[in-house]
Amino acid sequence: MSGSVNKHFQQETVAEAPVSSVLSANHIPYSERELSADEEVLQALGYKPEFRREFSLWTTFCVSFAIMGILPSTGATLYYGMGYAGTAGMVWGWLIAILFIQCVALSMAELCSSMPTSGGLYYASAVLAPPGWGPFAAWLTGWSNWLAQVTAAPSIDYALSTMILAAASIRQPSYIPQKYQVFLLTVLTMLIQACISSGPTRWIARFNSVGTTFNMVALLIVIVLIPTGTNRAEQNLPRFTPSPEVWGKFYHGTSFPTGIAVVMSFVSVIWTMAGFDSPFHLSEECSNANVAAPRAIVLSVGIGGAFGWFLQLLVAYTVIDIPSVITSDLGQPWASYLLQIMPQKTALAILALTIIAAFSSGQGAMVSASRTTYAYARDDCLPLSRVVKKVNKTTQTPVNAVWFNTTIGIGLLLLIFGGPVAISSLFSIGAVGQYTAFTIPIFIRVFFVGNRFRPGPWNLGRFSTPVGVLACTFVALMVPILMMPGVTGSDLKPQLMNWTCLVYGAPMLGIIIWWFLNAHKWFKGPKVNVEHQMLARDGNNLEGSPALKRSSRTPSLENKTLEET
Repeated sequence: MSGSVNKHFQQETVAEAPVSSVLSANHIPYSERELSADEEVLQALGYKPEFRREFSLWTTFCVSFAIMGILPSTGATLYYGMGYAGTAGMVWGWLIAILFIQCVALSMAELCSSMPTSGGLYYASAVLAPPGWGPFAAWLTGWSNWLAQVTAAPSIDYALSTMILAAASIRQPSYIPQKYQVFLLTVLTMLIQACISSGPTRWIARFNSVGTTFNMVALLIVIVLIPTGTNRAEQNLPRFTPSPEVWGKFYHGTSFPTGIAVVMSFVSVIWTMAGFDSPFHLSEECSNANVAAPRAIVLSVGIGGAFGWFLQLLVAYTVIDIPSVITSDLGQPWASYLLQIMPQKTALAILALTIIAAFSSGQGAMVSASRTTYAYARDDCLPLSRVVKKVNKTTQTPVNAVWFNTTIGIGLLLLIFGGPVAISSLFSIGAVGQYTAFTIPIFIRVFFVGNRFRPGPWNLGRFSTPVGVLACTFVALMVPILMMPGVTGSDLKPQLMNWTCLVYGAPMLGIIIWWFLNAHKWFKGPKVNVEHQMLARDGNNLEGSPALKRSSRTPSLENKTLEET
């Protein structure tokens, strides 16, 4: 530390920090004030600290767990797990998928520990890609992740709205929900969540902590109520379906062979567990980020996966008639299932718990998406980046990013008027977009970087490469599967097509074309916005010195990019 007309605080070189950075190893970031350990790590990554670090391991985990929302996500995606392959597909599909998803989470957590920044996977792709390919890798990762993030809250809130209206139909059987009512209710929900997400970090953290606690309590209540409150005995049925039938009887809900149908049912698991990257995006607001954030990622999948599978088992052991659940006039399989196995009042009580938990899940998704959008706008990756990247001076949160995403999300909700198959593409987009973005930097690290990767304090050691290979293999298999329709041949009509290939594929194709036509000229990857110096081979400063006057120091690098650095 040295003083001058403007006092500066010099930190260690990038090579000495436990990070993989866009800055060269011999660069020394410095600041106008003394920095905490977390802030020094962020500066070594090339970014100025702009947020208050008011998220802990618990509250960071809370956001991730709230987004997953095991209870509401099960209700939202029951159609895919049960409807494609029946009870056997549910229990085997969840168990197999969660093991591979944990591999993805472990590999991501290792990247997060080395690069704890809001840019997350996008930043990692830029840093790890082979020379000259960093900007393009960041471009693809960023846009794929953003497309998934911006669809998360709308898809959750759409499911929430259908549950509310299904509850109204249960209470008033003559009432049939209309598409415009679903649309308006979903929009209203999103607007309320956007207002909450625009508050200070401290408020958001507390809200998500309360929401996650409610999610956990509601999940435990439902886990108890399903086996104890079922009225299967009153319907002259055993309390539980025999195990051989649950584990061995497959329901043929698609035109594909049983094995493919089981793999297709993974969409339920993948979509439910898609929010575990949230701690990565919140790492600039998390204390002890390079340890707490990766731990939160792994805990989210481990705890969420275990509870989710147990809930799947309960549903599989108690459901009576799968076709009637899937095709019910209520338009909501979770509500239909509850009515099928228990008294109406108990079913409505569980549905109410699910609805409240879904609201918390959607709000958490909106917070995570806004941080992702802010990080990409900070590097001028998005349209209107100059406006979107501004941090509100009062709340010190990316309020503009919240409302930017909300506006786009409301536009996406117009798919409701295209019918259930069209709006269901939001769920597949979330799965395909997220896991594609998850895997690009993991793939680069495993197959191109190898031992040159600089791990952070949380890492997998010698298991890093095999775990990464399993993660990449799983996603490479799942992406095309998630785009397949449920029927084939003459049964395949436009209204039954899987619209994911169009709703996700068309924007991504346009983004790739944009890159080659124009974007490659101006987008150079993550932008460094910290002042730094270069260290000479003998240990002396090459450019500027904090001991000198400001005019002789290296200028602020607000617009320097990966290639220029």
